[in-house]
Amino acid sequence: MSLSLLNQIPGFRSLALSRLSSQLASSTLAVAIGWHLYDMTHSVAALGYIGLAQFLPMVPLTFVSGHVADRFDRKRVVQICQALEVITLLAMTIATLFNALHPAGIYALGVALGTLRSFEMPCQQAFLPSLTPPALLPQAQSLITSLFMVASIAGPSLGGLLYGLGPAVSYGITCALFFCALLSTSNIRLLTRPASKEPVTLNSVFAGLAFLNTRRDLLGAISMDLFAVLLGGATAMLPVYAESILHAGPMGLGLLRAAPAIGALGMSLWLAQHPLGRRSGMTMYASVFIFGIATIIFGGSHTVWVSILALITLGAADVISMVVRSSLVQLATPDAMRGRVSAVNSLFIGSSNQLGEFESGMMGAALGPEAAVITGGVGTILVAAAWIPLFPRLWSLDRLDEITTEE
Repeated sequence: MSLSLLNQIPGFRSLALSRLSSQLASSTLAVAIGWHLYDMTHSVAALGYIGLAQFLPMVPLTFVSGHVADRFDRKRVVQICQALEVITLLAMTIATLFNALHPAGIYALGVALGTLRSFEMPCQQAFLPSLTPPALLPQAQSLITSLFMVASIAGPSLGGLLYGLGPAVSYGITCALFFCALLSTSNIRLLTRPASKEPVTLNSVFAGLAFLNTRRDLLGAISMDLFAVLLGGATAMLPVYAESILHAGPMGLGLLRAAPAIGALGMSLWLAQHPLGRRSGMTMYASVFIFGIATIIFGGSHTVWVSILALITLGAADVISMVVRSSLVQLATPDAMRGRVSAVNSLFIGSSNQLGEFESGMMGAALGPEAAVITGGVGTILVAAAWIPLFPRLWSLDRLDEITTEE
């Protein structure tokens, strides 16, 4: 793993610690609030509502938050968001200690965090190009992705362990992690960037979408990833597979849930040491094809180890697509537009994950779990095949470190 990047790039260490702490806090908190809410309500539907409460603010705020990221100091916006996250979690901790927290308060927490993340994420995604030379950016992106995966794997386990000590402990530790993220963000030294003087109009607010229409390679990467995850998302079916198809029990479900993240972590560590070279566009298409094939294999498997290997492969393929897409977003977008384009990218990612689980659930109910997963994998392959003639510039994309903002 290219840990030398921590020393080669000034401020990269602080950025890495900030992203790690923030993601670890978010994934730990997701488990804590889910368990706490279920303890209060004993309602499965309530678990869906809390996820919806965090996602819904992203929809109306995407274009506003992107404009804020391009118009104001991005580091200051992230600091404000993280400070408000600390205050919110501190209030949750105190309310829990005094038994004053009710389900409505947890839903309010979800809305608040969803709102703050809507403004925080586009600014955070724009940090890396301000610190990293273009030649090192794909490698740096892979390292950041590997830290994200470590936090995504460790966070749920940490959340479960902490919740065993009580919800107040979970909220308190999460508050401390957000505070660590805030301190690390404060230590990042970004290149100075003049604030945008562009007047606030409907055209400027929606300029991110207009820009994507001019960069067909970038639009192709974002949209292909959206439809691949939307159609090929098998994670919503994992409890059904563990119990009724693989007969693996709770331990098997844990292995199935961890498998995609393990594959993603392994691939991101490999890419941090061995960045993608020539024909990056073709490599992205190949990764989406492999994602679809792995989904089909998982869908038809009745053997635990085959299912786990398929999910590991699926997670590894997804990271390749993610690195190409992220590099395009960061290098092909002019700095003055990066916040708005990153906001659209964040909305697409959130939509694919949330709506993908919804689509899998509905398809599973209509066709049965196995047919739904296999159909989704086939759909992913068909999308990748259709995107080749629709977005030829993405197919012909060569080296990531040679991407420019020029047409």
